[in-house]
Amino acid sequence: MYYQAISQCVHALKAVEIFLDKAERYAQEKNFDVNVLMSGRLAPDMMSFTYQVQSACDYVKAGAAWLSAQKPPKHEDNERTIDEVRVRIRKTVEFAQSVTAEQYANANEQKVKLSWAPGKALEGPVYLLQMTVPNVYFHVAMAYAILRQNGVGVGKMDFLGAIDFVDT
Repeated sequence: MYYQAISQCVHALKAVEIFLDKAERYAQEKNFDVNVLMSGRLAPDMMSFTYQVQSACDYVKAGAAWLSAQKPPKHEDNERTIDEVRVRIRKTVEFAQSVTAEQYANANEQKVKLSWAPGKALEGPVYLLQMTVPNVYFHVAMAYAILRQNGVGVGKMDFLGAIDFVDT
């Protein structure tokens, strides 16, 4: 279950690169610097597009790491440009995909501590289903919505990403 769930979160994160491709094309068509979109937000009190991607990456790498008894790689959260955001996504995907199904063998027994809940922990299944999966999708959806609000022609199929169809 853990390998498949984290793989699905990676899939969602990879879809953000599709969003970025479309954002670049849109910026070229409209003749503006695509990096303007990196600071976009849906509301004044909401975090930016870049933050949304950083957070999605953080939940993917943390889920892969903590559930496989590893420490997550550290990212500095200093991305400002579309190219830097792409690098962040790719580093995260590379790490998450390096974790094998066998490394999740003891995920049910993992206890994950959260910095904002001192003295408490979440067991592996709860951490995956109540923290990792919903947060990855929340932040990817917010990144999608920020670009969409700014005129980038992303749609549902972009959000879904590549679908592994088989012939019938």
